[in-house]
Amino acid sequence: MIDPQPDFQPVQGHAEQLAPGLRRILAPNPSPMTFRGTNTYVLGHRALAVIDPGPLSDTHLAAILSAVGPQQSISHILVTHAHLDHSPLARPLSEATGAPVLAFGDARAGRSALMRQLAETGLAGGGEGVDAGFVPDETLADGALIEGDGWRLEALHTPGHFGNHLSFAWGDVLFSGDLVMGWASSLVSPPDGDLGAFMQSLERLRCRRWSRMHPGHGAPVTDTAARLDALLAHRRAREASILEALAKAPADAATLAAAIYKDTDPVLLPAAVRNVLAHLIDLTQRNAVISLGHLEKDAVFSMA
Repeated sequence: MIDPQPDFQPVQGHAEQLAPGLRRILAPNPSPMTFRGTNTYVLGHRALAVIDPGPLSDTHLAAILSAVGPQQSISHILVTHAHLDHSPLARPLSEATGAPVLAFGDARAGRSALMRQLAETGLAGGGEGVDAGFVPDETLADGALIEGDGWRLEALHTPGHFGNHLSFAWGDVLFSGDLVMGWASSLVSPPDGDLGAFMQSLERLRCRRWSRMHPGHGAPVTDTAARLDALLAHRRAREASILEALAKAPADAATLAAAIYKDTDPVLLPAAVRNVLAHLIDLTQRNAVISLGHLEKDAVFSMA
């Protein structure tokens, strides 16, 4: 597999200065789904905000705490979403520092009515793994402002990759979590992922000007408008491929993924199946395709 960002080689556990008052610490959890690992961000000069503490790791907890200088303290712990590579360390970090954990809600928050229904009927997520026990100390509504010592963040509810996904605007800089990354497109795995919401969140971000995006994985995104356009175009192309295949014959998500993702690493094919399922559910909601039976992961779909 070709390395999508060969120049992005941060050192695990090292607090790297990205801008005045902003550092990044790479967690020790590289994988095909997380790339080099989870990016934890430390914002501020004295009272610090930690964005996405990361996976449950004593090593990473020690790295975050060691980045706090003698005249500094952690005042806020912010979580973009409740996947196992982003949120589990929030509670140990809170216990070590006394700082509250802030997020949109628990692991089920932000789901649409259909996704709640699908979850209740047994459709389970796949891919990165849900931090099912995640519960924040404080919930953040869309548009909420979080102010600290010399910094201010705006919480933007940007579901799609995950129902409770937040992005955080720091002026014209965005901490984009797993919604917008430069090294890969995001996994959208129902019922936690929602393709319709994903597209709406990208369109929402496209309406604002961003100088830079700091994602949950990979290097900063500098040409933000072009990246948002590329992600939208990528999903529309996938949709077109799915509709083209269904026009020939009914099929399930696995069959479609095998036909469409021909050059995908076999390790990533299960995630590709989940992405296709997300498209099929969205197309069903838009009455473009129908499910021949119950709407579930193994359902067969046809053109409406």
